[in-house]
Amino acid sequence: MSQLEPSNTLTVRSAMPSDYEICMALDHSVSTDFVWQVASDALDGTFTLTFRTARLPRSMKVLYPRSGDVLIESWQLHAAFLVAQWGEDVIGYVNIREERAQESAWVADLAVDRSARMQGIGTSLLRAARQWALEHNLRRLIVETQTKNFPAINFLQKRGLVFSGYNDLYYPNQDIAIFFGQSLF
Repeated sequence: MSQLEPSNTLTVRSAMPSDYEICMALDHSVSTDFVWQVASDALDGTFTLTFRTARLPRSMKVLYPRSGDVLIESWQLHAAFLVAQWGEDVIGYVNIREERAQESAWVADLAVDRSARMQGIGTSLLRAARQWALEHNLRRLIVETQTKNFPAINFLQKRGLVFSGYNDLYYPNQDIAIFFGQSLF
């Protein structure tokens, strides 16, 4: 599916348990020529942390940081799990947890099948996550991604989210997570 059929429409809806296997089967991987490289320095009581875009010597395939079992458990536990459906096909999803104490909606997973990317699906899912957060009176949207997922970093920045933190060894595969946030009102 390199180009979506124009006769179909995109629908973002709440996921059903029957969507779980379909979502796990989506191609979550991404290829990149860049990463966000992290450097830290401690000198004279000052701690400096720097992120910079680094070109890789060759293109790298980045696998999704969570396994199927972990994904399903997360989808069942979090506040909202929405899927993007094009015609009869589920082609992406967003998984949102509610952090009431911080008045935030936290996007743990935002994925679009590799074959359906660059066609506005991710933007529609992000827009749906924002809408869900607003309907639940949350003030901030936070999205996590890997430092290796440069296409996701660009995607989030182009949609107005700004870097808001990181966590070393965050994912089960020990990758670094970076967080992008946006005030909703």
